[in-house]
Formats: sequence, structure tokens, C-alpha cells
Amino acid sequence: MAKQKIACLADIIGLLNRLCPPVLAEDWDNVGLQVGDPRAKIDKILISLDPEEIAIEAAHRCGAQLLISHHPLIFRPLKRLSPTDMTGRVLFQAIKHDIAVVCAHTNLDRAADGLNDWLAARLGVTQTTPLEAPEPGHYYKLVVYVPLGHEEKVRDAILAAGAGRIGAYDRVSFSSHGVGTFRGDQGTDAFIGAPGESVVTEEVRLETIVPPALIQKVVSRMLKAHPYEEVAYDLISLANQRTDVGLGRIGQLEQAVPLQQFTAQVKGALNLSTVKIVGDLERKIKRVAVCGGTGMSLFSAASRQGADCLVTADIKFHEAQRARAEGVALIDAGHFATEQIMVVELSKRLRKVLSRQNLEVEVIEMTAESDPFILF
Repeated sequence: MAKQKIACLADIIGLLNRLCPPVLAEDWDNVGLQVGDPRAKIDKILISLDPEEIAIEAAHRCGAQLLISHHPLIFRPLKRLSPTDMTGRVLFQAIKHDIAVVCAHTNLDRAADGLNDWLAARLGVTQTTPLEAPEPGHYYKLVVYVPLGHEEKVRDAILAAGAGRIGAYDRVSFSSHGVGTFRGDQGTDAFIGAPGESVVTEEVRLETIVPPALIQKVVSRMLKAHPYEEVAYDLISLANQRTDVGLGRIGQLEQAVPLQQFTAQVKGALNLSTVKIVGDLERKIKRVAVCGGTGMSLFSAASRQGADCLVTADIKFHEAQRARAEGVALIDAGHFATEQIMVVELSKRLRKVLSRQNLEVEVIEMTAESDPFILF
């Protein structure tokens, strides 16, 4: 068995970015590193919903050097840094105890196998697609020309760096054979042929797909693996629209059930004693939309796509009136309950990728958080 490697903060951020690329985040959001030295060694991570003082204290007690939260610690630009306000106190405590803070927020909401997929699965909603897909332009095509016999080495390097993932499939690529020509000047050290000689050689054209966030890493690995002194390659922006990422999810229940029964299912799945409901309790529910946290901005998309019910949080009075008038049931399961599932689910996935990379890092789940609202 290979010896486990020591991880630094930059390594962890890189792995997290593969699970939920920052490019998926909303423009107004602040995701990624909030505080910390990317060079810092990490052997223990605590995952929480919120970066509150209680989470920093828990990280300090268990010896974690990194807190990964869903909600950002620094959301708006800071005009001052003082322990007299909540954000300032958390920052002071994090720095005092040498604890880095990283956030995965709307990028985790929109990611494939992200928060809304986990919420849908928890509620028994299957065959899901995003309620609101991102704009086209989330892919580049990488094309590179490789001398025959070296294509597998270059292909492996590109795919190992994260290229070639489409939905639930990875290592997606295409190759075709052709003839390449070139001539180097007197200062070249060509892999094939002598300086000044016109070379005609068999080459393989490799193609794959790359998200913008990984371009630099993929190209760097490709150039390192390629035998040529000067590498010919293309990066082509694609208009393809991703079908596996986006806000919210919509899918089907295994069978149609009354709203009252589905509500009980939601309460049990999210460990809730009460929820708020809009709609006829006897109406049959089959097609269900979900959005963790504040998701009523997706109501029109849910209605347009035939949802019988939308499960989300933070529903306002007039939004509820509109849903009732349009005949779409609503279940307000609360901000905390619809998002807190990320602690367990993100922990599972992070442990898996850390193991694959043979990194010696322990992932701990925060268990002491609670909903700030008390039903009385």
C-alpha cells in the first residue's frame, strides 16, 4: 500500500473545486477561500453549514486546521475588521487558532451531485434535471496533436487532470489519425527530424472537453506529458449547455401520493416536526421540484415545467398566495433543514476523493448546529 501523502490547503481547495467548480457560483456570491494560507498543512477538516463561532470552536477542539462551510463567512466587502460584530469575531477566532475557512455555496447548490441532487434523493424524487440550467459556455473543447505511439500517455495526463467529464461520465475523449508536417529552424531540438528538415509524420488528434476552471491545470499536465518541444493545440469555446448542473431540481416520485402523505415523507426525511404547506392536502403529488434554502425565485420555472409541488424554504406571504392561485403546492421545510444535509453528503464525497488521491486527511461532520428558529 502506497504511503499516504500530506495535504496542504491548496490541495483541498483544488479537490473541492472539482466537486463544485467556482464557475458555477452566482455572480453575487463569494465562494472559495475566505481566510487562510494556501500553503498550510491540513490533516483534519470540519464541515459545517455555517461558519459561526460555534463551528470555529468545534474545529479548534477537534484539532481541525480547516473549516468548510456552505454559507460564506465574508459575503460583502468588509469596511473594517473588529471583534465587535459577528463576522469580525469569527475571523479573529479563526486567525487566532490558525483555522482556515473555505466556503462552497451556490456552486454547491448548482453542481452535479450537489446540494439539490442530495435534497431530491432524500425526498424520494428521481429522474431529476435542473430547474434552471446555466447559460451556454461552460465547456471548452481541447484538441491536441500527438505523434503516434504517445497518444495514451498524453490522453491519460489530460483526463487525470479533470478533463473529459460529461454528466455522470468521465474519461470522455475522441481520437483520429492523420498526417502532421513541420520544419524547425537551426535552433530547435525537435523530437522527430533534424533542424531545417521538412518532416511528415503520423499523428493522432486527441479531443476532449474541459470546464473553464480546469483549463490551466489540464493544459499544464498536457504540455508536461507531450514529447514535442512546441505543442500544437486548440481551445475552442463551445455553446453546449450543460444538462447536469443548475439551480434546483425537478423529477418524479415513484408513485402519486396525496400532498398530506408527501408532506409526512418530507418531515421524516429531514427530521422535522412541522413544516408550512400551501395547497389541497388531498391533491395527488407526482412531479416534484426542490431547491434547498431560499428557492421561490424558481417558482415560475417549476410551474412551467409541470411541478405539482415545490419544496423549498423562506416562502413569503404573497408568494404563497400566488402558488395557491396557480394550483402549485408548496412545502416550506425551512432554510436550515433543506441545506444542513450538505454536512453529511459533502463529507462522504470529500472522503472519497481524498482517499483516491491518497491524502492523509480526516473529515469530521459538525453535529452541534441547530436551526435558529424555535417553534413555540
